[in-house]
Amino acid sequence: MLGVRSAAAARAAIRRLRPSANHLCGSSSSWAIASRHSRFNNAIRLANAVSYFSTGNNVGDFRFSSIKFYSTCSASNSSTPPDDDASSCGSSVENCEGDAEAAAYAATRNAAMDDAYYAIELALDSVVKIFTVASSPSYFLPWQNKSQRESMGSGFVISGRRILTNAHVVADHTFVLVRKHGSPNKYRAEVQAVGHECDLAILVVENEEFWEGMNCLELGDIPFLQEAVAVVGYPQGGDNISITKGVVSRVEPTQYVHGATQLLAIQIDAAINPGNSGGPAIMGDKVAGVAFQNLSNAENIGTTLGIIGVEDTGDYVGFCSMGLSCQPTENAQLREHFQMPPGLTGVLVSRINPTSDACRFLKKDDIILSFDGVPIANDGSVPFRNRERITFDHLVSMKRPNDTARVKVLRDGKEHEFTITLRPVNLSGGLCGLVNNASILTLLQPLVPVHQFDKLPSYFIFAGLVFVPLTQPYLHEYGEDWYNTSPRRLCERALRELPQKAGQQLVILSQVLMDDSNTGYERLADLQVKKVNGIEVDNLKHLRQLVENSSKDSVRFDLDDERVIVLNYNSAKMATSRILKRHRIPSAMSNDLMDEEGGSNIELACAK
Repeated sequence: MLGVRSAAAARAAIRRLRPSANHLCGSSSSWAIASRHSRFNNAIRLANAVSYFSTGNNVGDFRFSSIKFYSTCSASNSSTPPDDDASSCGSSVENCEGDAEAAAYAATRNAAMDDAYYAIELALDSVVKIFTVASSPSYFLPWQNKSQRESMGSGFVISGRRILTNAHVVADHTFVLVRKHGSPNKYRAEVQAVGHECDLAILVVENEEFWEGMNCLELGDIPFLQEAVAVVGYPQGGDNISITKGVVSRVEPTQYVHGATQLLAIQIDAAINPGNSGGPAIMGDKVAGVAFQNLSNAENIGTTLGIIGVEDTGDYVGFCSMGLSCQPTENAQLREHFQMPPGLTGVLVSRINPTSDACRFLKKDDIILSFDGVPIANDGSVPFRNRERITFDHLVSMKRPNDTARVKVLRDGKEHEFTITLRPVNLSGGLCGLVNNASILTLLQPLVPVHQFDKLPSYFIFAGLVFVPLTQPYLHEYGEDWYNTSPRRLCERALRELPQKAGQQLVILSQVLMDDSNTGYERLADLQVKKVNGIEVDNLKHLRQLVENSSKDSVRFDLDDERVIVLNYNSAKMATSRILKRHRIPSAMSNDLMDEEGGSNIELACAK
């Protein structure tokens, strides 16, 4: 449930983006809100909180009959002024005292109602309903999309004539419309920026008519426990705006379902229904967060969305990471083995991403004692606000791309301090770096991308052999229980293996499109391609180059399980053209594999 903070603060605007969880765009009964860290005053830093909600306290269902106003004397008549004598209040002093208590209660209740109604008025000219048409790609048939689907969500206006919403509301979108409260008209919107890791997106509307009478909301800070929050949006079950209220009950990092990241989360208890995704959680006169996800089989549990720095750079670049996996050192025998003296605390480094900057300084079995001077406890937590604790990963995620951090470690009983550069994690794969403010940001990449939203899958077809890079969305095509139904070997590699160099991909033979040229290979599928003509494959583009630049009469592919495929090169090129036409496939490869000149040997062969 989500709630509202007391409106004692100035009323200027609003507060400062698989396991068992579901999005709120139309599928459950609990939600989350995002909240931003205050240190980044010029960036949109939101950390969302998810929660399960009860069915009560629905401000959107207010009935005026439920609001009772008390006079100073319970027996007085509104049309007749009370006597100066105390007896006019009743037959005894006790009655007058009871009336005074009722009056005090009424004043408190009316003040709370004023806050609620102010939140309503604040939201009416800020919160919009979002209509999205989306079409996700097919990873088994990567040259085509799945059928389009429609969904609805919420969003709210922020400074600069922009609309903030959830990334999952507009993921894989083909068309987006928005509608403001009280208007029958829908307006075309474009996605300006999106951060799938923190599940936040920014929309823009060019139509001037849309902005008439619209107010922007100000983003607030991370709320404290028991602060009141009002959640505004357009949940399912009706077409008009809805407002619910509750309180903040917990703040801690939580797994974000959409972006597969762990970022700051706020647990709340405001009653919310599916469809509120992207709607603001208003605390006083500022936005504390954005409703975005729920947890199944749980109640009153919320998570937070992370940070998006579009105002600083104009581009979303993700959240920083050290590229480490660490283990708690709560066991006394473990600490003794690694020569940790009494009073010294920290976590054990178990894995290091070879492409991270930390790999140049840290080693396996190092004990990380502190991060930027903040001591790390044996359970991996650090101090957070008033007697709260939070995992030290939160300190890392608050860093800007290419920021440095002082990391103190214990190695062989001796303390060392290193300065490590932090880089964003690119969970969607793709390019190894991007240009940002005339500098190059090197991105950490998993060997197997976690998500691939808003981009087409890569593929390469040669003589009916369909090659693709392994991604988690590919494994998700095996259904909701993909962990158990997808090929076990590929699944384990996707979840555990790390890249050994930048740009590395795990390329697999997805399937074989039958033809005379590949007869006998039709049963080979979901196998990793290790070598082409004896050369190890780095990624899909490298495989394409090895095939097209082959100087031999035949091409040999070495696969998992010591399987081998051999094809005559010239016959295979001609077969490719025939197979593409038969299956109505527009190209032998995805656009990202094309040379800058716009052609390839395979494409030329297909055109003849």
